[in-house]
Amino acid sequence: MQQLTGLDSTFLNIETATTYGHIASLAIFDPSTTDTPATIDDIRDLLQERLHLLPPYRRRLVEVPFGIDHPYWIEDSEFDLDFHVRHLGLPAPGDASQLAAQVERIVARPLDRGKPLWELYVIEGLEGGLVAQLSKIHHCAIDGVSGAEVMTSLLDISPETRVVDPPDVPWAGEQKPSDLAMFGRGMASIATSPVRGMKLWLKTMRSMPTMAKSMGIDVAGPLGRLVPDRGDGVLSRAATTPPHTSFNGVIGPHRSFAYTSVPFAGVKAVKDANGVTVNDVILAVCAGALRNYLSDRDELPRDPLVAMVPVSVRTDESGELGNQVASMTTSLHTSIEDPIERLQAIHESMKIAKDTHNALPASLQQDFAQFSPPAVAARASRVVTRAAARQVVDLPYNVVISNVPGPQFPLYGMGAELLASYPVSTITDSSGLNITVQSYNGNLDFGVVGCSDLVPDVWKIVELLRAAIEELTATTSQTKPKKKSTKAAKATKVARAKK
Repeated sequence: MQQLTGLDSTFLNIETATTYGHIASLAIFDPSTTDTPATIDDIRDLLQERLHLLPPYRRRLVEVPFGIDHPYWIEDSEFDLDFHVRHLGLPAPGDASQLAAQVERIVARPLDRGKPLWELYVIEGLEGGLVAQLSKIHHCAIDGVSGAEVMTSLLDISPETRVVDPPDVPWAGEQKPSDLAMFGRGMASIATSPVRGMKLWLKTMRSMPTMAKSMGIDVAGPLGRLVPDRGDGVLSRAATTPPHTSFNGVIGPHRSFAYTSVPFAGVKAVKDANGVTVNDVILAVCAGALRNYLSDRDELPRDPLVAMVPVSVRTDESGELGNQVASMTTSLHTSIEDPIERLQAIHESMKIAKDTHNALPASLQQDFAQFSPPAVAARASRVVTRAAARQVVDLPYNVVISNVPGPQFPLYGMGAELLASYPVSTITDSSGLNITVQSYNGNLDFGVVGCSDLVPDVWKIVELLRAAIEELTATTSQTKPKKKSTKAAKATKVARAKK
């Protein structure tokens, strides 16, 4: 048995009749790169051969009675691969809108908690003879980065399918423990709670000076003293007052989904010319698209939108899969009309957000989630998000924007080349829109998910994303590359002198 972390449990706790905790990925394959296209039985056989590389695929949940402690994973002794692998086809012509509609229907169904929390749909009948695979897995089992690791475990770097060695120790299922045994585990955890609470308090106190400094507080004095603001005050305050928009309401059970791919080269050119990061450019692209989307609907608020940006804290010592992610909020500066000025403002906001985020150790953020009683945390989380959606309290953010790095070389599934991999993420009350992008083989693959009631026209957002990239690229081509600052140039000179 292996207990879920507090962060993993959070993704279970957010689930309601309208909020789902699973994420998905839509992979598009070209079977023309192989002489013998794979059948559904071939795909099942490949999964069976590589299941030992994917530990979450054979694990099921065991809940602790009354939610007094975080659930556990056990190896499912009744695991049935056929239950998880499904096969369907699209009617002609099998275009993008039909595929997206099928994805919408599949992701709008919760996963069965009595089984390992994943499903794989093989979808045939796409235009051009292409084949799609929609993998759906609960967020409590993996995050975006570990999801990319799952993809590379199942795929190959050449059309020839590699031979995978069997595990050193054969897999064996576990007997599901009784409710009484699980209750005993939960009570034992409660007994040690005061000790864990004291350790968490001490760890927090040790981090306070660094956190205070990052927030502009001088802790040298006896009571602390506010120091002058770090640049533009709007940057440091932006994440506290997000404006309400049409997609920041109570979500329904249905989803809208759209996707697109754009060349990575254009984003890199904008990055290099303006002295920013790839993530800054992606945020600026989303900001431009959302600004135009709201403006076209006469809904653009005076205050800038705020994005929640997930950040991977995975290290080489993080272990297998699971969630190793934190988050930070940043202004999207949608009140700025000029796209380059907006990009630079986002860049400055992200520097401040990163400083504040880095001041709080990633392990401490996860310890807080671990310490919270699951039943209490679940109810509190749902109450807060619903209250924000109903404008009873301030919104935490307007939109989730996530950037997941992927391999920059072609991958193959049983000889069929992977053309694109579109993320299909989750939404919650108060934030009915999610934009996630994954880089793969020279492209950026965007997946846009919205609540059908709040954002019915997600294809319009996709269109505006492409237009925002073109606008940034065109504007950048008219400007000279950004030079290093005097401070950066001096630091480089000193570094060279030391060599």
